Amino acid sequence: MSQRCPSGPATPRVGRRRPGAGRRGRPLRTAVLGMVAGATLLVTAAPAVAVPPPPVNPSDSQLGDAASRQQAAAAEVGRIAALLAAAESELERVGVEAEAAGTAYLIAEEELMLAQEAADRAAVELRAAADAVAVAETRIAAFSRDSYMNGSSLTSSAALLDSAGPGELIQRAAMLDYVAETQLDVLGGLEVARVRQANADSTARAARDDRAAAEDAAQAAKEAADAQLAVHQAAYAEVATQKTQYEQQLQAAQIHLLELQGARNAYQQWEEQKRAEEAAAAAAAERAAREAAAAAEAARRAAEEEAANGGAGNGGDDDGSGGGGGAHAGYVKPFSGRVTSCFGPRWGVFHNGIDVASAVGTPLYAPIAGRVVRTGPATGFGLAVYLRGDDGAVYVYGHINDYFVRTGDRVVAGEHIAEVGNRGNSTGPHVHFEVHPNGRMYSGAVDPASWLNARGISVGGCGG
Repeated sequence: MSQRCPSGPATPRVGRRRPGAGRRGRPLRTAVLGMVAGATLLVTAAPAVAVPPPPVNPSDSQLGDAASRQQAAAAEVGRIAALLAAAESELERVGVEAEAAGTAYLIAEEELMLAQEAADRAAVELRAAADAVAVAETRIAAFSRDSYMNGSSLTSSAALLDSAGPGELIQRAAMLDYVAETQLDVLGGLEVARVRQANADSTARAARDDRAAAEDAAQAAKEAADAQLAVHQAAYAEVATQKTQYEQQLQAAQIHLLELQGARNAYQQWEEQKRAEEAAAAAAAERAAREAAAAAEAARRAAEEEAANGGAGNGGDDDGSGGGGGAHAGYVKPFSGRVTSCFGPRWGVFHNGIDVASAVGTPLYAPIAGRVVRTGPATGFGLAVYLRGDDGAVYVYGHINDYFVRTGDRVVAGEHIAEVGNRGNSTGPHVHFEVHPNGRMYSGAVDPASWLNARGISVGGCGG
């Protein structure tokens, strides 16, 4: 925290007596022995562990909704797939029908062509028969004309005798012979030709009409089949498009479910890591607290033994301003925990101490023998303890939960004087520790980590 001015000489809070403190004004304890102090130097604070922020933890309802959407999309894809299979089968059927209709149209077209060829042949035959009829009619007409000119009673002998010469005689004889032999055939042929002409013409017309009707029907059937095929192709394409869309929805739902499941797994891994780190930190804090307590107890016992053996000292009413020749040799680590903030500028202000996080109730010790100069409420700190050590420096403990000394008490190095708290302007359980080498209570602060490190107490996380 930044440098604070006292809120005024608050009435000293009568705190609980420090553990094992049933005496006041006891003799001054001298510094602890060098080897005890050396042992306490091995107690170090664990460096701050950067715990990553928690990942997003999807709720069970989010996972359930994602699974439901995935299942619904899968069901819809299955339904559309069935529709697509049916449409594909129907499309195949209609395609076969359209193909058959096309083949029927080609057959009708071919039959029409054959009927046209037959009609053409019948027309040729008709023309030949007509020519034969015309020839026969010409001959008969000539014979009839001669018969008319010569009289109807003209006999064959008379016709021959009436000839003008041998040539005409021969010609008339031939005509008479032809008429005699073929007159009936010619007349019959004429009649047959006329019948054939009528039949051929009728057959040709009927054939053309039938084939044309068949072609028209086949054309209509082909067009209907093609139209039906087009409809089914469009329906198939629409269902196929729907299937593609639902497959995309299914894929998106699957991805979303996997993402949520992955996020849940990541959060669970983070929780496991956090629990492991917290357990490790708690174990380290407990170990450091035990070591600090053991070192403090050893320092107290050593001081008491030295006092009991008549060791050099200033006496019980010493004002704490000086100290014996070895008084500054024995320092004890005043706290245990994890350093979370160091000495120096922070967020535009100056942080005059270090913050050490540990659980509420973690013991705080006097780093050196000295006298308590202030206890109780303090602006920003909630509760604080100020101790002036025999080395002349003032040591400040802020945000404490409770203290076990009173203003004016004489303490020894390692004595349990307070406990970690979360009072005042605090965002979590910790102690704010300051060092003022100039002996002033509120100004002249230096880096506590460097100060302690220089006296053989490794703080860790801060200082040189």
